[in-house]
Formats: sequence, C-alpha cells, structure tokens
Amino acid sequence: MSIRIAVAVTGMLALGAAAPKMVVVDERTVVRDEPPPHGAIGMSTAYRISDAVPDRTMEFRKRILHRGAAIGLHVIAHDEVYYVLSGTGEVMSDGERKPLTPGMAAYLYTGANVGIRQTGTTPLALIITYPLPAKAS
Repeated sequence: MSIRIAVAVTGMLALGAAAPKMVVVDERTVVRDEPPPHGAIGMSTAYRISDAVPDRTMEFRKRILHRGAAIGLHVIAHDEVYYVLSGTGEVMSDGERKPLTPGMAAYLYTGANVGIRQTGTTPLALIITYPLPAKAS
C-alpha cells in the first residue's frame, strides 16, 4: 500500500502539483497577552504561530499560562496534544487529572472534556497542536 502512495505522490509531483512554499514564522511577530480560552481563567501569553500560515490544515500554538491561569474545561472535536516546554501543570480529561512537567505530552482524544492549569511557582509554557476541520472542496 505504501508503494502505491509513493507512486501517486511522485506522479503528482511530476505533473507539477508542487507543495506550497514553506512558511517560517518568528514567534515575536505573533505574540499577545490575553486571557486563556475556555473560561478566561487568569492571564496568558499567546503565540498564534499557525495564524500566519495560509491554507494550513493544522493549528500550532505556543501558550504561556501565567501563575494561576488555566485553559478551562471544554469538549474537543478533534485529537489535541499539549506538550510542556517549562513549568508545571495539571491536565484534565473526562474527570481524570495528571501532573505535567517539562518534556511531557498529553494526547487528548476527540470528544473528551479537557483542560489544563498552571501549578507551581513558574509559568507553564506549552505547545498546543491539533488538526483543523477539512475544507469543503
């Protein structure tokens, strides 16, 4: 099966269906302070990295939850990943709570009621990524 996919992709490239040019985003150009989503609990610094990318199919963001801040509980319509860069936090999914520290990732599934909060004395810096809904053809 993977050979057929490789042949199809190679054929598309041979016909001139090239991929779009890459986009490089400097986080300093997309940063803003704002309350976190899903409840506006505390304050955060948001780096809306993928907002600067045209025709994207996924969301990729860095968010720093300041002391006491949280992304409130919300049901997700897609799989989602929270990856911790620094600080400590607690992730929730359907009533289950788990601590998170740097280098840990929480993989959250479609339909789960999820959230994350900053714990400890330093801000919680994380990467959040998930697919966007498919565009209608």
